Amino acid sequence: MNPHTAARGRGLTKLGLGACLTITGAALVASGAAQGEVGASVSMASATKPAKIRYGKPLRLRGQVSPGTAGQAVTLQRAAGDGFYRPVARAQTAAGGRYAFSVRPRHSGSYRAVTAAGTSQSRKVTVAARFAGRVTRHVKSGRSLRVRGRLAPSLGGRVVRLQRRKRGRWRTVDRVRTSRSGRFRARWRTSRAGSYRLRVRFGGDRRNGSASKRLRRVYVYRPGHASWYGPGLYGNRTACGQTLTASIVGVAHKTLPCGTKVRFRYRGRTAVAKVIDRGPFAAGREWDLTAATKRKLGFGSTGTVWSSR
Repeated sequence: MNPHTAARGRGLTKLGLGACLTITGAALVASGAAQGEVGASVSMASATKPAKIRYGKPLRLRGQVSPGTAGQAVTLQRAAGDGFYRPVARAQTAAGGRYAFSVRPRHSGSYRAVTAAGTSQSRKVTVAARFAGRVTRHVKSGRSLRVRGRLAPSLGGRVVRLQRRKRGRWRTVDRVRTSRSGRFRARWRTSRAGSYRLRVRFGGDRRNGSASKRLRRVYVYRPGHASWYGPGLYGNRTACGQTLTASIVGVAHKTLPCGTKVRFRYRGRTAVAKVIDRGPFAAGREWDLTAATKRKLGFGSTGTVWSSR
């Protein structure tokens, strides 16, 4: 090939590439102009502070598109653990370019608003799981206290801990996993009579934030032989300094300090009585119930009652 012809060909090639680049650059500029004017922006703020909500509660997000005109399309997108944003809601701007969304997310994620003018900064929102459940409130010592419940949103395999409050700290007494429906069953075998505070706790995972729920106070009882007293003694002073009457709810015990509250359980009925006297002095008996305590429990003359002390 003629050297002059080859040089001319290379020059034409460069000219062609330059033209292509010029056309492409113009297309990009035109595309940018179509997306929004110079200085256009999208803002988004969370009306829910802090950015952590319980499952089932509404998440409210609002913002503004600048320059502000009504009727602009706004898409709310959410990204989960995989990092990909997907549309979850759509709206149009009102006067001044303002928009608002209200959604009820199931899982944690990052949110952003997308319009023709651009994309807002993302907002990370943690959706805390939610507990529902119940516990057996009255248990005889040596038997298992049972807790049944559900953790929402429903996912299987999540770890739920049953915890007991002891010496200012929560200590785990059982550890179970949820079923596919989010349900769980936990238990704690009691050994000592008393009053206990319990809770269930979920530590959180990549889908939902941690959650805990305090359960109703539970009572563990032990058996003790009891009798009752009162008639013929009304008007007298008790060993604890009170005047004994037919209406006073109390109990006599040999060693418990005066004023100690004791919860009694008898055939499904419950009564709380204070120690007001000393006794009983009959062999084998631990408690002496006043007439009013006897009536509350539906107790007979003598028998076994269950107490929390």
